[in-house]
Amino acid sequence: MYDLNYVNPKSTSEALSEYEKSSEGQFLAGGMTLIPTLKSRLSSSDLLVDLRDTNLSGINSTGNNLNIKAMTTHAEVSGSDEVKKTLPAIANLAGQIGDHMVRNRGTIGGSVANNDPSACYPSAILSLNATIVTNKREIKADDFFVGLFETSLDEGELITEFSIPIPQKASYAKFANPASRYAIVGVFVSQNSDNVRVAVTGAGQNGVFRPKEIEDALNKNFASGALDGINLDNYEIFSDIHAQSDYRSHLVIEMTKHAVNNIS
Repeated sequence: MYDLNYVNPKSTSEALSEYEKSSEGQFLAGGMTLIPTLKSRLSSSDLLVDLRDTNLSGINSTGNNLNIKAMTTHAEVSGSDEVKKTLPAIANLAGQIGDHMVRNRGTIGGSVANNDPSACYPSAILSLNATIVTNKREIKADDFFVGLFETSLDEGELITEFSIPIPQKASYAKFANPASRYAIVGVFVSQNSDNVRVAVTGAGQNGVFRPKEIEDALNKNFASGALDGINLDNYEIFSDIHAQSDYRSHLVIEMTKHAVNNIS
């Protein structure tokens, strides 16, 4: 790790002010991705702005939306009675992330802002077309995820909250790496009276994506059998030491079937 400075601001405005003073500053949420990349020198920074004391944690529901602040940890989401009542698929997703240490330190904001191709949360945010609220604007999920580790966030723009529409039904199915618990493939399915949205993580070379063929099939017939015979040849599915592209493509269909069969 290169030498750097660290600050622990007590408000969002102070955090933004500290960031503006730096030339290569980075916001520190849970640190589950940032710290390892800094230690391995895959990333560098002259200043870490810690967000843990900036009052960006909390969960509430208003109308037909579930609101989760950016610094809310995975453990807080998975254990929240409010989340379990209004959108249990999100609680289930959060409870499958990493191990106890990761769930108690990692945050929803850090996960989504980083847009790791194997992270769980981006699939839920995209499937539900949540609104990402920042210090500058509101961004729909369909416009937020740009590519591998890329989002539409501007330099110095900070996620503060997620406003998540509560669907009629939703489900998340994940085939996890047994060591890291990252998604080799994860599929989030949300269903409303007028449409079905499906988002896939862990498989796409450009990160999380919505497979149109799967959505079209489920919008015509919401049953796992409707997915038989669908292929993902039009999508860039990546291969690595954990799974080849053809196996991942097969898993996308199987995990979607599992999510459909267990939706509630």
